Amino acid sequence: MAVSTRNMPPGIGKRVTGAGARRKRTGRIIWELRKACPGAKCALTHKNAWELLAATILSAQCTDIRVNLVTPALFRRYPSPRAMAASRPGAIEAMIRRTGFFRAKAKSLLGASRAIVERHGGEVPRDLDSLTALPGVGRKTANVVLGVAFGIASGIVVDTHVIRLSRRLGLTRETDPVKIERDLMGNVPREGWIEFSHLVIQHGRRVCSARAPACRACVIKGLCPSKFMTVAVVRRRPPSPCRGVG
Repeated sequence: MAVSTRNMPPGIGKRVTGAGARRKRTGRIIWELRKACPGAKCALTHKNAWELLAATILSAQCTDIRVNLVTPALFRRYPSPRAMAASRPGAIEAMIRRTGFFRAKAKSLLGASRAIVERHGGEVPRDLDSLTALPGVGRKTANVVLGVAFGIASGIVVDTHVIRLSRRLGLTRETDPVKIERDLMGNVPREGWIEFSHLVIQHGRRVCSARAPACRACVIKGLCPSKFMTVAVVRRRPPSPCRGVG
């Protein structure tokens, strides 16, 4: 029976090779994940760009679940960059201790808030260069803020889930996040850059875990060169509460 290509991503149903084949396969992956993970979105609870920026800084080496437990009180006390800029490191550290690396994160939050006040009139900037110039803000964090808070497709968010799944799916052979992002940006249509990360991250949490991917239940196993892979589980000390899937 013929398969209808109506409403499918561009390129599906056409025979292509090389770079075109990679883009076609990526499009099919997005299509299948979109059906399996409807409504995939950022898991960090926030009301505005400032809260998202702060939460993303806190999410480094920590689960989104734990960040979401810490941020309500943090945002009540510091509802804006101006409010946090007037604080001191010790006060912030005490509130974010459970997220791990709290001294470094407090330094980043304080530095970013003061830079936003001094350079941008207290408003979170809406361009990649200005965001990455803020203390503690790298390209991944900037892409999260621009994509989720402002709907600006500046790039593709590359976190641990995206790194793992992109390599398993054969979308890149790179290990460096910047190079992985470059490869993904070449295969994912720009209009799909923001959605792509949400879909992949949710799939990574629910199905394609680091140690025990549920390949038989995976909707994209037919597109995955690593399907039914064997994952070696190394016995070691239990991870800290902020380690693991986030």
